[in-house]
Amino acid sequence: MSEVIVAFWTGTGNTAEMAEYVAEGIKEGGAEAKVVSVDDISAADLKDAKAFALGCPSMGVEQLEESTMEPFVEEVCGFASGKTIGLFGSYGWGDGEWMRNWESVCYEAGANLICDFVIANEAPDDEAVEACKAMGAALANA
Repeated sequence: MSEVIVAFWTGTGNTAEMAEYVAEGIKEGGAEAKVVSVDDISAADLKDAKAFALGCPSMGVEQLEESTMEPFVEEVCGFASGKTIGLFGSYGWGDGEWMRNWESVCYEAGANLICDFVIANEAPDDEAVEACKAMGAALANA
């Protein structure tokens, strides 16, 4: 059984909650899931993975968290070509611009995004929960 890593950064816990739902979908899809904060993993740990998920909330003026997540993503983009990636995160304001920008960065790096990104305004609602699970199941079968 393959393992799919779900790496995330969270400020309030909403993105961490989303990570758990992605993991639930991975398990339902028949793979093992490893949920880990980017504080506890290096980007190099994803280098040999065929598929993985990355989560980060919107920070500041709709951007990735700058001190930990942004450098992590920059490193991942160095080997993202051909990788299957799912993106998710929460926000409290704005319209999802940070996620659209993040998606563009991943596409430019050659990543194959498994599905549309998943965003939730604050805590994930039922729609976001189901979308996270669907993302996980798709990653399990990538």
